[in-house]
Amino acid sequence: MASPGGSRRAALYARAVSGQERLGLGDAARVRGLGLQLSVDITFESWERIGRNLSLLGNSTAWWLGDWLVFGEEFFPDRYTRAVESTSLAYQTLRNYAWVARAFPLSRRRDKLSLQHHLVVAALPEHEQEDWLTRAERGMWSQRRLRQELRASRQEQWPAESGTTSLVLKVPRESRRRWEEAAGAVGLAVPDWIVQTLDEVAADC
Repeated sequence: MASPGGSRRAALYARAVSGQERLGLGDAARVRGLGLQLSVDITFESWERIGRNLSLLGNSTAWWLGDWLVFGEEFFPDRYTRAVESTSLAYQTLRNYAWVARAFPLSRRRDKLSLQHHLVVAALPEHEQEDWLTRAERGMWSQRRLRQELRASRQEQWPAESGTTSLVLKVPRESRRRWEEAAGAVGLAVPDWIVQTLDEVAADC
């Protein structure tokens, strides 16, 4: 008869093997809570495949967290903050995930692009979102390339648009430092981050 300890170890081992199979890692890798261990005799093809699988998982996890947050805001508003704190993720990161998940229903998400690609265009009207995501998808642009192309387009168009307005803000140095850190965390220039954040707040009103 198996001991309770032996049964528990067997169950944990089976769970680990099952998880590795779902990730497509195979025998060349071992998943741990705080890291990934790779066999020294792993082939390049296996190493490359593992990277692709982990990349897909990372992007899916961001979308899952975004949908989880949106659901919690609606159905558990009284306990939402406590649940969010339990994730140990940065508030701004989670806020971005939730904002993008709301902006892009499942039917409009591009599986060949990351959540961060969608974040870059989330503040735009829907038809412009679709246009830029299509360009990024066809051109296989990185998130950085998409941001650069979008920024260049804005610089070309905004001076000629009569409907745009320039704003001059005077803010404390400490506020500017915090804004720069927050913008840098999501890969945006400070002006783009300000517009995105204000649009997000306005949408919640």
